[in-house]
Amino acid sequence: MQIDIGSIHEGVVTGLTKFGAFVKLENGTSGMVHISEVASEYVSDISQHLAEGDKVKVKVLEINEKGKVSLSIKKALPEPEKPKQPRPRPQNNRNSDRGWKGAPQQEPNAPMSFEDMMAKFKAQSEDKMSDIKRSSDRRGGNTGYRKGARQ
Repeated sequence: MQIDIGSIHEGVVTGLTKFGAFVKLENGTSGMVHISEVASEYVSDISQHLAEGDKVKVKVLEINEKGKVSLSIKKALPEPEKPKQPRPRPQNNRNSDRGWKGAPQQEPNAPMSFEDMMAKFKAQSEDKMSDIKRSSDRRGGNTGYRKGARQ
């Protein structure tokens, strides 16, 4: 049996170390599974996941020039199905088809009409002006001149 990079084989765990496990493949070749390639979650103690004599499926990751074989158990497993992301719900305001300040909501990459761009610009400008007014009111209308300061 040929051992190629990317191929999946069955093997038996022949030894455990704190950094990984040694696996003997069907054809007699031995390789090592690094502790980071044992499971998809963090593994601090390999003996909680594997024991000598366990039969495992492994994927060949690398064969170096000295003939050492790097294996992975987690990459030999089928990828878990990703949960579907729920679609964002529209904002809860009086006009469900309108966003903040009455600007119509659109798809992110959809071109905006001129009226929509103007409404968005106006809303942003009004927000900025109210922020400027609010911050100057907090400072007491200070323009940078201090009473009693020498000029």
